[in-house]
Amino acid sequence: MLKKFLLLFLLLPIIGVVILILYLYQSTRFDIDKLVYYNPPLTTQFYDRNDKLVANIFDKENRLYVKFEDIPPRVIETLIATEDTTFFTNHGFNLEAIFRALIKDIKAGKKVEGASTLTQQLVKIMYLNRKKSIKRKMKELFIAIKIDETLSKNRILEIYLNQIYLGHGYYGIKTASEGYFHKDLKDLTLKEIAMLIALPKAPTYYAPTNHYDKNIIRANTILKRMLTLGWITNEEYKKAVFEKPKVYNTTLTRNRVPYVIDMALKELKDKYPDIKTGGYRVKLSIDLDIQKLAQESIKWGYNRVIQKYNVNSSSLNGAMITINSNTGDILSAVGGVDYKKSSFNRIIQSKRSMGSAMKPFIYQIAFNMGYNPQSTVPDVSRTYKISKEDKNDTYWHPHNYEKNTLGYITLRKALVHSQNLATINLASMIGLDRIIQGLYFFGFDDIPSKDMSVVLGSLGVTLVKVAEEYTLFSNYGVKVKPRLVLEISNEKKGLKTRFLTKKDDLMDAEQAYLMIDVLKDVVKKGTGRNARVKGIEIAGKTGTTNKFRDAWWCGFTPDTTTIIWYGNDNYKSIGKRMSGGRVSAPVFKYFYEKLLQIHPEIKRYFYIPKDVKYFNYNGKKMPFTKLSPPPKEKVYVPIF
Repeated sequence: MLKKFLLLFLLLPIIGVVILILYLYQSTRFDIDKLVYYNPPLTTQFYDRNDKLVANIFDKENRLYVKFEDIPPRVIETLIATEDTTFFTNHGFNLEAIFRALIKDIKAGKKVEGASTLTQQLVKIMYLNRKKSIKRKMKELFIAIKIDETLSKNRILEIYLNQIYLGHGYYGIKTASEGYFHKDLKDLTLKEIAMLIALPKAPTYYAPTNHYDKNIIRANTILKRMLTLGWITNEEYKKAVFEKPKVYNTTLTRNRVPYVIDMALKELKDKYPDIKTGGYRVKLSIDLDIQKLAQESIKWGYNRVIQKYNVNSSSLNGAMITINSNTGDILSAVGGVDYKKSSFNRIIQSKRSMGSAMKPFIYQIAFNMGYNPQSTVPDVSRTYKISKEDKNDTYWHPHNYEKNTLGYITLRKALVHSQNLATINLASMIGLDRIIQGLYFFGFDDIPSKDMSVVLGSLGVTLVKVAEEYTLFSNYGVKVKPRLVLEISNEKKGLKTRFLTKKDDLMDAEQAYLMIDVLKDVVKKGTGRNARVKGIEIAGKTGTTNKFRDAWWCGFTPDTTTIIWYGNDNYKSIGKRMSGGRVSAPVFKYFYEKLLQIHPEIKRYFYIPKDVKYFNYNGKKMPFTKLSPPPKEKVYVPIF
C-alpha cells in the first residue's frame, strides 16, 4: 500500500505536467485563426496621373503587402540562411537547435543562443508578449506546430515577411524596400537584401537611417553565412561586401501633396471607411510637376506681396487650383502657403466673397437674354434703400473702384474695366429676381434674395466651386465638376473603380464664346493686364472685395482653368489697393510662363464656334450670335 502511495506521489507531478501540456495545447486551438485568416492593416498609396507616388497613407502601421510569388527567391534564401536553415524540413520547431542552445546556455551560465524557428518567431510576433516563462515558451511551441500543420511553408514565409517590423516605422519587407531604398523588391541588390534581413533581430539598433555602419557590418556577416553555405559565389560575395547602397531617410508618408491628399481622403472616406487601412491604390488627377509649380507660385506670390507692398504677413494666406477645363481633372491644388503652419484647406473649407469675379455670370445672363457685348448700359451712381424689420431703413451708396462714372458705356467696356455702377444698373434693367434665377441655373446656391450686392460678388463661395463655375465659359457652355480621384483599386478585394467626369450642358458654345471674347479683353487692356503671358491667349476676371479683404484672379486658357485667391484668414484687409489685379494676377503669369515650359503642348488659341458671326462696330469686328444680335441703338453692317 505504501509503495502504491509513493508511486502515485511520484507520478503526480508527471501527471500534472501532462495535464498542463494538454491544457496548453487545447487552449491554442483557436489561436491559429489569426494567422490562417491573416488580414493586417495595409497602407493606401496615392499616385498622380502619371503614376508617380505622391503619398503613403496609413493608420498605425505602414505596411505594403507583397504576395509570396512576388518575393524574389534571393530574399527567401537570405532570410533562411540567416534565421532558420532547416525551415523547409522542420515541423515548426527544431529539437536539435533547442538542445544545442540549452547546452551553450548552461555552459555560459546565461542565455547566449536562440533556438526559435522562423515559425516560432512569427508566433512570437503575432501572439505573445515579451515576458519570458516556461508557459509562454510552451504555448509558442504548440502554436508553431499547429501553424506548420495548417499552413504551407510558402504561406508562412509570406506572412512573416509582411508582418515583421524593420525599423523606421516600416512593417513588412516591401515597405522597407521602398522606404529605405526607394526600390521595388525585384530591383534590390544582394547587399540591399542583406541589409533588410539584418533588421528583424534588432530593428532600431540596425536601422540604416540611424546606424548605417552597424547595419552594414551585420549585412556582411549574413553574406559570409550565405557564402559558407554555398548559396552565393565568391564573386557575388566580394561584389556585395564592398557595395555601399544609398539609404533614404524620408518621412513614412512621403506625402508631397498634403492639401491634395486631405481633399482625396475627404472624398473617399464615406464610401471606403477603411481607406487608411485597406491597402488601396488611388490614382489622382493631379500632375506632380504642375503641383510643384503651383506650390512654388503661391509661395512666390505671398513673398512678393509682403516684400513689395510691405503687407503684414501674420494671417495672410493664399490658395490656388488648376483644372482641365474639358474633363474637370484637378491638375494642381494648393490650399495654403505652408501646410506645416496651417493644414486648413482654403480650396474646400473656406467660403469667401467673390467680388467682381462674379460679374461675368451677371453679364452672361444678359447675353442669354438678348444683350450683346456692344449693348450699352449707364455707368451712373444710384442710391438704394435697404429696409429692415424692427430697424430703421439704411441706404447703400455703391461706387466704382476708381470713384468715377463713365456715362453710357458698352457691356464689354463695363466688364473689362469692372465698373460696379454699370453692373448694378444692368442688374436693375434685367431685374434682380431674374439675376438670382439665372445664378441658380448656373449652379450657385444659398443666394440671398432682394440683395443687390450679390451682383458685385458678396456671395461666399469655395475656390473649388469657383473653378467649377468658370468652366461654364472655358468649356464653352458645358459646366464640368472638378475631379480629383481618377481610379481606386484593391487587388485583394478584386476592386477597380473609375470615376467619371460629370458635366452639365447649360448653354450653347457660341453664347459662352461671347464671354470668352470679352474676358480676353480684360487681360489685354483691362483689370487683368498683369496676367498676360506671351504666346498664349488668356481670358479671365479679377475679383476684389470691400476693404480689400479678398484678391481673386479667375483665369483660363484654351485648355485649363486656374483660380487664385489671397486674403487674411481673419478677414481683415490685405492692405490699401491690394486688388485681385495687383495681388493674384501676377501669380497666374508666373505660373503659366513656367507651365508652358513643362507642357509646351498646351493649346494656345481659343476656337471660335461656327455660329459666331461678326459685325462692324466703329471700324472693328465684333461678335454676335442669333441669341445676342448686334444692338439696335445704331445701324451696324454684318460681316459674313
